[in-house]
Amino acid sequence: MTSVEPRSDIGGGEAAAPGEARRWRAFSLLAVAYFMTAVDLLIVNVALPTIGTKLRFAESDLQWVVTAYALTFGGFLLLGGRAADLLGRRRMFMSGLALFTAASLACALATSSTFLIVMRGVQGLGAAAVLPAALSIVLNMFPEGAERNKALGLWGAIGASGATVGVLAGGALTRYAGWPYIFYLNVAVGGAALLLARRLVPESRLQDARRRYDPLGALTVTGALVMVVYAISQAPAVGWTAARTLALLASSAALLAAFVVVEARSEAPLLPLRLFRLKTLAGSNAVGFLLGAGFYGYIFIGTLYMQQVLGYSAMKTGLAWLAVGLTGVVLAGPAQLLVTRTSVRLVTAAGMTLTGAGILWATQLPSHGSFWADLAGPFFLTGTVTWVFIPVSIGALVGVTERDAGIASGLIDSSQQLGGAIGIAVASTVAAARSRALLGQGHTLTDALTGGFHWAFWVCGLIGLTAVPVALLLVRRTEPTEPAEAAVQGKAPATSTRASATASPATRTPTSPDRH
Repeated sequence: MTSVEPRSDIGGGEAAAPGEARRWRAFSLLAVAYFMTAVDLLIVNVALPTIGTKLRFAESDLQWVVTAYALTFGGFLLLGGRAADLLGRRRMFMSGLALFTAASLACALATSSTFLIVMRGVQGLGAAAVLPAALSIVLNMFPEGAERNKALGLWGAIGASGATVGVLAGGALTRYAGWPYIFYLNVAVGGAALLLARRLVPESRLQDARRRYDPLGALTVTGALVMVVYAISQAPAVGWTAARTLALLASSAALLAAFVVVEARSEAPLLPLRLFRLKTLAGSNAVGFLLGAGFYGYIFIGTLYMQQVLGYSAMKTGLAWLAVGLTGVVLAGPAQLLVTRTSVRLVTAAGMTLTGAGILWATQLPSHGSFWADLAGPFFLTGTVTWVFIPVSIGALVGVTERDAGIASGLIDSSQQLGGAIGIAVASTVAAARSRALLGQGHTLTDALTGGFHWAFWVCGLIGLTAVPVALLLVRRTEPTEPAEAAVQGKAPATSTRASATASPATRTPTSPDRH
């Protein structure tokens, strides 16, 4: 076989991939698109005060500029991944990119708070089609072994740096151009990527697969997540034990239960439950969820602390977060090498320990702090989050067969993004409740805000540290050679997308399975 088009041969030999130069050009384009969607989750953070003023947002609704994007992005990633497998990965990539770009233009032109929130949700839908398709194409282009580990290492580093670079870009654009330009930037980058995609990116799909989807599964899981985040965000105002709050939480639980039932009975489930028999995949997704909740909540609260307590401008806030991003970039190479020479489990646990410790360090931030004396230490330490993003990206694809490449790609991204959405909602709720209580006790506004942010940092840090035992208990040092479906049915194992996470690249080839 000399081309990846029109079939998908994930895990195949060198001949299945495009030429070396073409592969890396395609990877660069896909990485730019991924980076754009990762950045967009938090690029608006530093512009929120300006957006709130210009569009007359209610204070309690402002977080939905971030949360609306995260919910639709995370909620539909699984459907986007399955559609990419069946309809064609490049086709879904380009369709999602077109929707994302058009919605970005609409956000830039928004003149009301409601319209902006709705368009942020549409942006998330576009990103949900782009991301799993892009990662599936990457897996298809690079044969199993050192090359794929290198590509996935770069992919993980992009995810780790996306949030902090988003804050920096948002600060610069808000100060020097105006808040709409944080969305006009997407229009320029997305338009250029669309023009180049058909020429650079190969197409692939499962040719013999019937085109069956699971819209009921997508609706139930997305509805459940929207309800739980809304309930958490509104609970301080209406009461945690109020009938409305309890009803929303109960409805969310019922929809999640319905989702599990739908998936268990569906002939073409959105999320095949058999995938969770792969312990490393299941553990990596659990860690990814906790990572998103702790780290994205930390970025959100840290931004509010710098702007509302320290009085930082949008630009200065973005420059401060650069300490996290640069540390992550520097540590990306060592992270990939450590995963290859040790294991996904150990590197994930070490990275999450350091990241959680850095977030807890932020609980000591004073109400009159400065960058070098108070912020630099926690920020540089949380830059080790790269040591979580990279191994989690690799571990979430261990043992996955060709037919499930898209859905597995969507699953890990969904876990991180939905964790981020819920983490931001929980952290902002805790901060608001504590600040309100301190104000009622007679504290100054600055001290009350600082005290609220301290509690939110405690929550984010403890969520992050919870991922350490999860990684050690659920993520295996090595995964059995047989993919989940073959192991269950007693069939010979199909070609898989197993990332070589624990063995030397010299001994990991597509035709020489691990010995356990």
